[in-house]
Amino acid sequence: MADGPWFWCLKDNAVEGPDGCAERHRLGPFATREEAEHALEKVAERNEKADAEDRAWDRGERSS
Repeated sequence: MADGPWFWCLKDNAVEGPDGCAERHRLGPFATREEAEHALEKVAERNEKADAEDRAWDRGERSS
């Protein structure tokens, strides 16, 4: 496989290059293979942060 960009394929559960799975099945692009390997962790972190912000909003803790 050539150097990046790299993608995480949700269908194959694997890191792939630009000629991998269809765009609708992938996350990325990532600059390195290692970044792509951790794509699902990054998604989980971002989701947790957004969920925490939503909970704060629901409690009326709005930042200016």
